[in-house]
Amino acid sequence: MERALKSSIWRAVGLSPAKCGRGWWGVRYRSAWEQRPPALGGDEEGPPRGGNGGGQLPPPALPEVSGAVADSCTSHEGLAPQRRPQPWHMSYERGARRAAAANRELWRSQETDFSRVRKRLEGKPLSIERTKGSEILFGIAPCSLALSQSRRDLFRLFLKQSSGSRRLVMSEFILQATARGVPVHHVKRRELDALCRGGVHQGVCLEATPLRFKSLEEAEKPDLGDEERPNRQLIWLVLEQIQDPMNLGALLRSAYFLGVDRVVTSQRNSCPLTPTVSKASSGAMEVFDVYSTDDLRSFLKAKTAEGWEVVGTVSKPEDVENVPVISCLEFRWNKPVIIVIGSEGDGLSLETQLLCHRMLAIPPGRALHPGIESLNVSVATGILLHSICSQKLRHGD
Repeated sequence: MERALKSSIWRAVGLSPAKCGRGWWGVRYRSAWEQRPPALGGDEEGPPRGGNGGGQLPPPALPEVSGAVADSCTSHEGLAPQRRPQPWHMSYERGARRAAAANRELWRSQETDFSRVRKRLEGKPLSIERTKGSEILFGIAPCSLALSQSRRDLFRLFLKQSSGSRRLVMSEFILQATARGVPVHHVKRRELDALCRGGVHQGVCLEATPLRFKSLEEAEKPDLGDEERPNRQLIWLVLEQIQDPMNLGALLRSAYFLGVDRVVTSQRNSCPLTPTVSKASSGAMEVFDVYSTDDLRSFLKAKTAEGWEVVGTVSKPEDVENVPVISCLEFRWNKPVIIVIGSEGDGLSLETQLLCHRMLAIPPGRALHPGIESLNVSVATGILLHSICSQKLRHGD
């Protein structure tokens, strides 16, 4: 009876559930009891109420439907077919895919934030309170030679943790530091990077006092045996306004290796003796005295009066006037000589050139393109010193 009553009401308003579908908000879904098949005995009865099952539920109240809604649902023209409901497992899979995509996006954002924080922490400089007036030497050769010499005051030695293949070298450093009474600290690589400000430390840093230039008064002392051997061939290297620490270090290394007796540099516009210079010299700065003068021209005049020959260097012979220019291969000498090297960009100043007896040039091996007509100052000095010092070796000195 209930089903017949409901059907008559649907027909009265001109609607049917098949036409409007389940998506229309104005139609109430039937309950599970209302959807069960009718009983075989006749009219459908509602669920029993109470313990004796004597009562029946009243028929559900249906919402009123306006005529406009009814017309839109009863008309078949211009309406797309209603989408049929999908099975529950398809909806679950779609939701799972969406959730997985959201989780991946969240994980990427968290990983990106973590990487940024890690880089910021790694880039943060190590806060080590250094001793007042100290500097940080870095590299195996400079630190080892500084420990073996007594030219610096030493404070702390920093070694890289888990040095791997360099364990034997690190053990030797520990022995050297122990013998000098220097505390040893094992730190991470990023801490060593911060200590030497990105230099190539090779797992070793040493805190020590800086090295200073020696005064020319110390160089003038008769400690070279001049009185015993007046004809001894002495070679001094004079540097005018060398500003690049890498060039200065390379010059000191070549001078030490090839047998130069003294290195003198001008104080004005010249690079000081820094840890970078020591590293570029492969530690030669730690064992080789470097002198300075605040009046280079007066120094050259004084040495000329003492019988020394002052020889300058030039990359373009055509730029020199009033001073003879010869090839370094033709140079011969039989008395103490001073080789004067100019700055990286401008070379020797005009005033210094006029104080030289001769100028040396390196002959090129081919026709040169404009712009690459000269050598690096440290390379050129190495070639010149080898050409000159080889004569000293042939004389048996």
